[in-house]
Amino acid sequence: MLWLYLLAAVTVLVISLRRVVQRQAPLSDELYSSKVAVEHVHSGVGWVRGDGMVGSVNQSLSDSIGAKPGELLDHDWYLMFPRQERFRVKEAYTTMLLSGIASVDTLIERGDGTHRPVNLRLVAVHDHKMRLVGHHCMVHDESHARSLQQQIHALSEALADAGYELVPPEERQEQVRK
Repeated sequence: MLWLYLLAAVTVLVISLRRVVQRQAPLSDELYSSKVAVEHVHSGVGWVRGDGMVGSVNQSLSDSIGAKPGELLDHDWYLMFPRQERFRVKEAYTTMLLSGIASVDTLIERGDGTHRPVNLRLVAVHDHKMRLVGHHCMVHDESHARSLQQQIHALSEALADAGYELVPPEERQEQVRK
């Protein structure tokens, strides 16, 4: 009779174990896909711990700064920005602490001392007791877009100097409709 109870207990344990393993497989896949997505995103993403030190960065952020990923780890995250921009970044950080998210257009300092325009977005991360455990630092490099804007501006001025009138696309569509 005792062996029937033991057999029933083992059966229940095996079924329970199978269910736990089946539930963990999708979680592992989701974690892996999230990690791969962050690593290959075109904008820079970094994790800053609660103590203000860089915990991790993806390859894109390392490329934007001109450093190897390991070089940034365990350094103060404010060092990514030029000295004259750090006050604005600290203001954005304070806003993030109050509202959970903040964004600011600023400059990022590369390893060779040059600066690049970026849009910085900070997202606070809290634990289950609402204690700040760190924040995500997302950097969108806008240097290419800015250079294209400068080229458009220069071409527009050249056309205006040559006597051509520039018509915005919206007005052009209205003229075609008439």
